[in-house]
Amino acid sequence: MTVTVRPAVPADAALIFGFIRGLADYEKLLHEVTTTADEVAGHLFGPTPRAFCDIAEADGAPVGFALWFYNYSTFRGRHGIYLEDLFVVPEARGIGAGKALLRGLAQRCEAEGLARLEWAVLNWNAPAIAFYDGLGAGAQTEWTVRRLTDGALTKLARG
Repeated sequence: MTVTVRPAVPADAALIFGFIRGLADYEKLLHEVTTTADEVAGHLFGPTPRAFCDIAEADGAPVGFALWFYNYSTFRGRHGIYLEDLFVVPEARGIGAGKALLRGLAQRCEAEGLARLEWAVLNWNAPAIAFYDGLGAGAQTEWTVRRLTDGALTKLARG
């Protein structure tokens, strides 16, 4: 089976939305998905995209995606890539699609002189953690991710 990775195109918006829902379902977070395929299309393919997506295909059939954006390290003085979502459909896991998606992002980092590639993984997701460990990705245990959303975000914004 041949796995290839390509940049997403506007016609992939519904596919990407389906992958987002598949990932959310796997993570038991489907109830948190409030976006739509149209919103995804606008953000990825509108006039000023701030997020980007790659599609993994196995023998020409889409099997996964990586949705990412650029971040910046003040300490390193260089940009990096933050991988927001990586998902491979269950029936295609183990064929190298996830690794191909990550390899493509690592190659982009090298080609563009970026400082790092980073992402978060749920603590309970042992298969993903083992996969990432096998690639040599170190856990940043000295950092705790914090997040403002919904009411807390509104409260802070409005003072």
